[in-house]
Amino acid sequence: MLAADPETREVRRFLTGPSGCERTGVTSTPDGRSVFVNIQYPGEPSSERSDPKNPIGISAWPDGPGRPRSATVVIQRRDGGVIGA
Repeated sequence: MLAADPETREVRRFLTGPSGCERTGVTSTPDGRSVFVNIQYPGEPSSERSDPKNPIGISAWPDGPGRPRSATVVIQRRDGGVIGA
């Protein structure tokens, strides 16, 4: 996932996800201190189907060693500041 600064036009990588996932539903709290991102279909690339006999062949996200599953990730700055500031 990329983030762009409209003033400087700089584009930088903000987030990567597990193999085969779709990153969706990006939203933030009104104060800008937390960003929520949904991780869907980890380990299921669109070009191939996952193998039911080897469910972690592509990914064991989020906590392995079990079958990959969707989740919501909360992103916050360590210093508690506004994200992107």
